Amino acid sequence: MESKVHGTFVCEKINKVRWKPEDLIDSESFITGSWDNETNNLVYWHYSCSEDDPDFYPKKATSLPFEGDVTELKFINKNVFAAASSCGSAKLYKVDSSTTTMKETVCWDNIHYFECGEKCPCTGLACFEEDIATVGEDGRLVLLTARQKRPLRCIEEADSCSLRTVCFLKHNELLTGNLRGQMKVWDLKSSSDKPQSTFMLSGEQVGASCVTHHPTQRHMVLAGGEDGSLTVWDLRHNTFPVTLLSAHSDTVTELQFHPERPEHVFTCSASGEIWHWDTSSMSHSADENPWLNTDAAKHRLDVFTLMPQLHKTNQLSGRQQEQSCVRLRQRGCLCLPGCDALNLFLFN
Repeated sequence: MESKVHGTFVCEKINKVRWKPEDLIDSESFITGSWDNETNNLVYWHYSCSEDDPDFYPKKATSLPFEGDVTELKFINKNVFAAASSCGSAKLYKVDSSTTTMKETVCWDNIHYFECGEKCPCTGLACFEEDIATVGEDGRLVLLTARQKRPLRCIEEADSCSLRTVCFLKHNELLTGNLRGQMKVWDLKSSSDKPQSTFMLSGEQVGASCVTHHPTQRHMVLAGGEDGSLTVWDLRHNTFPVTLLSAHSDTVTELQFHPERPEHVFTCSASGEIWHWDTSSMSHSADENPWLNTDAAKHRLDVFTLMPQLHKTNQLSGRQQEQSCVRLRQRGCLCLPGCDALNLFLFN
């Protein structure tokens, strides 16, 4: 894979990266958000690779300063994306591709806060069309819409400890995960502030670091843990996980199904690893979901390390170059990871 990797020095630590979605064509632009810098930024990049110029590198089109660390980025359509901040706020931005500009359109300030008055990080953000949900270290679950500045609903005591991740299962159903590994399913049609169901990520109270659902079977959920494990759940029967896989050596920072070929999953870790999980050999029919096959725990998965060269120590700080995010282009197989090594990498 090394010969196909393009690296770009970006002068800041990248925490989140997202391809800009397009209709029926490959995306040629993406957004990055930084963290742990004196001034953090949202940057709009342009990338167009052709057979005539295979060594084309991303070019910065424009950037905006951002208050706090960028803790999440999600596009709600091809021109509008939401960003979450470690200062407890969420913001909506509009991208104009013709002029390569970005502008803030809506700001929800201090939707997450501690009772003592200190700023509380917004740790997770999820979108379903124009509906937005955020969670934070304060244990609150906040529901927003892109159509108005005022929050639609706030569940003040959604959790007694820090919430780490959130995911829309349906337009009226949410899944949250907390620091102790407790997962909760919320029915947004209900007026009650109590979860519809509760279950544990594992038996050892390992914190949930990220969660995503299958692209076509939303009852199937894949969760990453702070211990580097991957857990597969069938929410129709959420008493026990279908599969618990020992994966990375450190926290799973992000995971993603391939949008068109969900038998492929990509994960990245705080240890600097990027892995490609291939279940093609486990699928015996078109209707079978290999991730719900218990043979996954019997080492029938094909797992590939995509960028082993990132397992190097940063000589300046004495720490590993942490992989914080990974994103696939909607069509095709172009992977875009960001990390603490002040670089962006692109590879097929």
